[in-house]
Amino acid sequence: MSAAHEQPLGIDELLERTRETYERIEARAAYEAARDDKALLVDIRYAALRDRDGLIPGALVIERNELEWRLDPQGSHRAPEATDHDLRVVVTCNEGYASTLAAASLHRLGLHRATDLVGGFQSWKAAGLPVTS
Repeated sequence: MSAAHEQPLGIDELLERTRETYERIEARAAYEAARDDKALLVDIRYAALRDRDGLIPGALVIERNELEWRLDPQGSHRAPEATDHDLRVVVTCNEGYASTLAAASLHRLGLHRATDLVGGFQSWKAAGLPVTS
C-alpha cells in the first residue's frame, strides 16, 4: 500500500504512538525538576483556562500557536529562556493531550529533552502543587 492510500491515524492512536517516543513526566517530578532549575515549565493553555484555573508559579506562558517560535534556540523570536537544544522543557496543557503533540513538535526542532506533563495542569492542581491566580 502506498503512502497516499494508507489508513489515516485517529487522534488516540497518534497520541499513543507519539508518547512512545519519549518519557512523559508526572506532576510531582515536574515540580521538583522546576524547583531545582532542572526543567523549564511551559504553560500552553489559552487565556480563558489560565484565568479560570490559575497559573503554575514560575511557568513560562506561551500559547500553543507560538510555542515553536518562542522555544527554538535558533529562532529570531525566541524567548530568553530558550538558550539551547539541551533545555529540558515540560509542556503543560489543560489535561495532557495537546501537550503531547507540542512536545513532539519541539523534538522535531531539536529540543530532544522536551516532554509533557501527564494529566496536564489538572493533574498538577489535583496533586496539591502550587497554583496562583
